[in-house]
Amino acid sequence: MLKNLASCCLVLFLSSSAVWAAEGKKAPLWKDGAPGAKGTEEKDIPTLTTYLPASEINTGCAVVVFPGGGYGHLAVGHEGVDIADFWNDRGVAAFVLEYRHSGRGYKHPIPLQDAQRAIRTVRARAEEYGVDPNRIGIQGFSAGGHLASSAATHFDAGNPDAKDPIDRVSCRPDFAILCYPVIAFDQPYTHKGSQRNLLGDDADKELVQSMSSELQVTSDTPPTFLFHTTEDTGVPPENSVVFYLALIKNKVPAEMHVFEKGRHGVGLAKSIPGTSEWGNLCYLWLKNRGMIDAKK
Repeated sequence: MLKNLASCCLVLFLSSSAVWAAEGKKAPLWKDGAPGAKGTEEKDIPTLTTYLPASEINTGCAVVVFPGGGYGHLAVGHEGVDIADFWNDRGVAAFVLEYRHSGRGYKHPIPLQDAQRAIRTVRARAEEYGVDPNRIGIQGFSAGGHLASSAATHFDAGNPDAKDPIDRVSCRPDFAILCYPVIAFDQPYTHKGSQRNLLGDDADKELVQSMSSELQVTSDTPPTFLFHTTEDTGVPPENSVVFYLALIKNKVPAEMHVFEKGRHGVGLAKSIPGTSEWGNLCYLWLKNRGMIDAKK
């Protein structure tokens, strides 16, 4: 009986440890309510959940993560919490953004506004989080990849006269990681649902062009890592390809991996041989770029 009791205690300990490892500290992006909010319900409050690595392995690098969901919902589990755990294990701080989207009643420019605020927040509070303000990147999946590519091509240096100290710092990411991203709008390979949810059915052509990320790349766009799969029919790999070519044209450091196997939305792709290596390749890319030190 004691042996059974010990076994039960071990199971409970391991289970609680697993839950604890997946927990983060969630807080509203704006303390006094988000700009453009239509109400005060949970759906009107964008949040940022903080996941910090153990201090002894902290590298000083940080990633703000944008889960996908077609701008209609958020895949916070396998494209949020799992990604945060992946980075924490490698000494990288992670911050999962739950941004407003059409499923909550919001369209452009609200998701981008939330993304920019998340980047500013991490940079403004870098010392508190134990991260380097010059090594803060973004990572997005699917429509979250579109949001990340938008944040990588639409940014500013901050407003030095702002009352809110967070608004005084830059929202330019130091690097971008785009995972099977939605990129191009009004193309044969466009994910129409994401475009419709973000911009509506009859969006102005200039707005569509401004949010078609491959058209917005400049030499100031941050270094970018992309991964996609050939088997992705939901968001075809042409999306990553056109963004990569735009980066190369503008002499922006870039690396792209298109794996053969894997449907859309694979997350870390743990069960797919070959494709599952994308995370480690991304980690090595960051190391090669000097974003991850052996120790902070």
